[in-house]
Amino acid sequence: MSAPTAQHSAELEIGGMTCASCAARIEKKLNRIDGVSATVNYATERARVSFPESVTPTQLIDTVVGTGYTARLHETAETARQEEDSAASPATQLRDRLLVSLALTVPVIAMAMIPALQFRNWQWLSLTLAAPVVWWGGAAFHRAAWANARHAAATMDTLISLGTLAAFGWSAYALFLGEAGMPGMKHGFSLAVDRGGSASDIYLEVAAGVIVFILAGRYFETRAKERAGSALRALLELGARDVSVLRGDTEIRIPVAQLRVGELFLVRPGEKVATDGTVVEGNSALDVSMLTGESMPVEAGPGDTVVGATVNAGGVLTVRATRVGADTQLAQMAALVEEAQNGKAPVQRLADRISAVFVPIVIALAVGTLGFWLGTGTSVATAFGAAVAVLIIACPCALGLATPTALLVGTGRGAQLGILIKGPQVLESTRRIDTVVLDKTGTVTTGKMTLAEVVPGDGTETEELLAVAAAVEHGSEHPVARAVVAGAKDRGLSIDPVEQFTSHGGKGVQGLVGGRAVVIGRTELLDDRSIALPAALTEAKTQAEEAGQTAVVVAWDGTARGVLVIADAIKPTSAEAISDLRALGLTPVLLTGDNAAAARTVADRVGIDEVIAEVLPGEKLDAVRRLQDRGRVVAMVGDGVNDAAALAGADLGLAMGTGTDVAIEAGDITLVRGDLRTVAVAIRLSRATLRTIKGNLFWAFGYNVAALPLAAAGLLNPMLAGAAMALSSVFVVSNSLRLRSFR
Repeated sequence: MSAPTAQHSAELEIGGMTCASCAARIEKKLNRIDGVSATVNYATERARVSFPESVTPTQLIDTVVGTGYTARLHETAETARQEEDSAASPATQLRDRLLVSLALTVPVIAMAMIPALQFRNWQWLSLTLAAPVVWWGGAAFHRAAWANARHAAATMDTLISLGTLAAFGWSAYALFLGEAGMPGMKHGFSLAVDRGGSASDIYLEVAAGVIVFILAGRYFETRAKERAGSALRALLELGARDVSVLRGDTEIRIPVAQLRVGELFLVRPGEKVATDGTVVEGNSALDVSMLTGESMPVEAGPGDTVVGATVNAGGVLTVRATRVGADTQLAQMAALVEEAQNGKAPVQRLADRISAVFVPIVIALAVGTLGFWLGTGTSVATAFGAAVAVLIIACPCALGLATPTALLVGTGRGAQLGILIKGPQVLESTRRIDTVVLDKTGTVTTGKMTLAEVVPGDGTETEELLAVAAAVEHGSEHPVARAVVAGAKDRGLSIDPVEQFTSHGGKGVQGLVGGRAVVIGRTELLDDRSIALPAALTEAKTQAEEAGQTAVVVAWDGTARGVLVIADAIKPTSAEAISDLRALGLTPVLLTGDNAAAARTVADRVGIDEVIAEVLPGEKLDAVRRLQDRGRVVAMVGDGVNDAAALAGADLGLAMGTGTDVAIEAGDITLVRGDLRTVAVAIRLSRATLRTIKGNLFWAFGYNVAALPLAAAGLLNPMLAGAAMALSSVFVVSNSLRLRSFR
């Protein structure tokens, strides 16, 4: 059995696509290459291709070019930015073409609709004004239609080109060879196709008007698509452009791209942190709102990690770079968002399949409409008008835009809120989930040991007990010791120096503080020194341990003085987060390796009824599967290496961005902030995006289903059909843009 062929991936930028059927054609051609799997997205104008070693990127590009479009490998964000700055945007080019065409078309439509304006030989002025609109204004449609025809294909451009050229051609025939060119010819106008039409009728207002309406639709659609992708562009542009690097004793300013891992760089107040790193010197507050959506500044000091693109709001920091370029958190966030936007939801594939066969069906329907009206004895002009209306009204543009534009805006808005949705298929999962499993440590709780309670014995003051304990623990690096010291500092207590400090591995510590011989630790350490624990302190210690907390005893001068209770503190927002999840109709479940009593205590404090406790790291996936076997659709929220399997096995995995890379890789949605409330926000945003997609598809399908019979029945003037078709695309994109205001 031969080894599987290694797959490579590439992203192509596609040019010349004008509708969803173009994307479907390119996708079909690429997928015909042996071993190639391709997804083409019309909204982002990108193709994501997976291919074997036997296929080269040049072959992929040649295939796209051979289909009638342009293609190139996706450039870096920086290069693309420079190109955008140096060249006029597609929307600007469309706007210029639209304005010239509009200026020429308004008199043509006015003369056709208002008989009072039809002076002697007005029809020849109409021809003079309409010709540049049809041939120059609509050049892009005609070129695309011709390119498609050479490849035996038909797209939306085929319908527009056929419809407008047919209207212009009929008009030219009527003017030059018919009676329409006679001086003094008058022309009526109807919202429907004129049943009494004759060979003297001209359709110049239809030919020019349709081009203008569709150019307008394309312009607003293109501008809206550019706005839809603005969130991702804003994310890419968050990063600093240059940085002050320390090389030896010299400070030099260099572009961020030249910064290397391990180098020291300075971040002054008001500057952006150049890249991910660790603070070596200085203390400050960092504004992380642009990256995570978190409004509160985050304190940073020596040893703390900082993220590129955050803003220094306080003092000067010296930072050692740990990740640069594509490895930084900002770059990875942008890559995740881009990947999601280039994917396709299952519902989009149905729309693509329909779009691919829609155009040939419409052409056949237009021919059938022409034949039917001619067969009933109606004039050629009437039959012709109805057939042109069918061609123009049916363009499946809105259908192709329905899904990708909503996905583009939804994932971009998520990035602004610190929510990274990995792919469009994730949206379907959020709709179905009914249970949210929450890992306790680091998700519901902070994952850090915190001083929860100070229980002094008889005759001992609380502050004295804590100050003495902190003085001794200051010499230890144990998590419990750090929690005690932090607790004393938070209460504003001064910490005296310790002498003769000794650590008894796993049992506790001892030392001299102000002449007092202090012992802190487990009861075994006190038993070794024959120090008895009073009943009140014994009860406090027992209660703490039953609740899953850590209790250490403090004694000096041979007497037990009190108990310090250390616990993994519950995040202040966890209870509110659970309430938000319940409001969405979801059942929260707490999953932990702690004992049942400790788990129950945390669950009661945040409002969770269902608890799965004493689960070993390797058993978390089994716990998720047992819930699934009971018919539940499960979302898993976690942050550690031991959560990765459960995140991958759940119906929906949500990884806390403050957690490990393994957990983030396994999740479907990454929450950049460590705030559990973001889980409910992520689910609401995903559901809102899915609702928008379905709403778009409903209107796009409904529009075509309703409009085609009206056009075939001769109830729509071809010019109004063009306006309606253009407006349907604008409506779909505008509806998607509402997601930008999601809160």
